[in-house]
Amino acid sequence: MGEHYFSADPGVPFERETFTAEVWGHELTLQTAPGVFSRGHLDHATAVLLRELDPPVQGQFLDLGCGYGVIGLAIARAVPLANVIGVDVNERAIVLANDNARAAGLDTRFVACTAEQVPGNQVFDEIWSNPPIRIGKEALHELLLTWLPRLAPGGRAVMVVGKFLGADSLQRWLTDQGWPTTRLASAKGFRVLETRRG
Repeated sequence: MGEHYFSADPGVPFERETFTAEVWGHELTLQTAPGVFSRGHLDHATAVLLRELDPPVQGQFLDLGCGYGVIGLAIARAVPLANVIGVDVNERAIVLANDNARAAGLDTRFVACTAEQVPGNQVFDEIWSNPPIRIGKEALHELLLTWLPRLAPGGRAVMVVGKFLGADSLQRWLTDQGWPTTRLASAKGFRVLETRRG
């Protein structure tokens, strides 16, 4: 079976590649590598999410499925009062995200780790995610139902999901599960969804 970006320990050589992205008027220089999602460029879905939404104001944030850290680092760069935890299963992605945070001088406000390393009592004002749709519907549902309860009262999750990868059915499913979800934007075949905690 071939390696996937959601493998815990990619088997391909760890050769770093750097690119620069501009998000919310700030430049981010990011190291990527083989075995990590969207190596060498900002993927279309994440670009839509960051373009369609303004940066948040302040608080505790979760970058769910953080990869090499672009969403969480963009928040940490644009929001001086933000603290961000990035979570991923891919060990190489976690190394890259933490290295990218250090290189950007953001390592006091951004840390990437595995889910098991997040304190059990940690709650978040917002969850931002380009979720790993390709892990399958059942695993994705389990992932979301694990993290959405960690939202603070009044908190929200924002996600970008491909229209043809089930965005509309995911929106309905989340609402049916007691997590009211609305569409904030639709662009280039992607939906930006917002899930609110009451």
